[in-house]
Amino acid sequence: MIMLNIENLSATVADKQILKGLSLTINPGEIHAIMGPNGAGKSTLGYTLGGRPGYEVTGGSVSFAGEDLFALEPHERAAAGLFLGFQYPVEIPGVSFVQFLREAANAQRKVRGEAPLSGGEFLKLAKEKAGLLRMDMDMLKRPVNVGFSGGEKKRAEMVQMGILDPKLAILDETDSGLDIDALRICGEGINAIMRKPDKAVLLITHYQRLLDYVKPDFVHVLAGGRIVRTGGPELALELEEQGYEAVAA
Repeated sequence: MIMLNIENLSATVADKQILKGLSLTINPGEIHAIMGPNGAGKSTLGYTLGGRPGYEVTGGSVSFAGEDLFALEPHERAAAGLFLGFQYPVEIPGVSFVQFLREAANAQRKVRGEAPLSGGEFLKLAKEKAGLLRMDMDMLKRPVNVGFSGGEKKRAEMVQMGILDPKLAILDETDSGLDIDALRICGEGINAIMRKPDKAVLLITHYQRLLDYVKPDFVHVLAGGRIVRTGGPELALELEEQGYEAVAA
């Protein structure tokens, strides 16, 4: 079964057309990277798939694991196995990160008809996933992302991804704001959690550097609201050397 099938997707934000007939197919076991200049529609694609309010679909269709994605509410998309990682993870003062993660995990398990995780089961799972991202559990006892550096926010989000165990992860500029060490740790975490035959990843990024750690099967250039070129990992190197204008022409 195809993991994600996008056909001629068009979408607007604040009455402005951003996506203009974008098509993309992702199979289980694949990692796809989307690169492109500012304003090309990369984040809009992620938010539209995730169901963020204000992003209006004006044409095309998207199926996710055989279901009509747009027939599902955002929380139903998450429960079905879609995870959206944000470029700028939000802070939620007063809410314990570990409690937030447990509630999110058990809410999804309930929708899937699975038994909730006990406190002990959850803590064991959280420690395992935090270890992959080299995060101390004490950090997850703090309010959600409050006082975290940019790199810590991204690593915490990767821990969240590990706990929720999605089928498809859409990661919007996970490399933004990361230093060299944090970039490597996040890349290793993505590989450990998502590089599996029954999962898939869509990486949205400006730069090739994350792809040194998370080797994509395909690289796509998004420009003007649609994918204008597709290649292998070597395309990312070509973009880095020549720039988007030369490669997308």
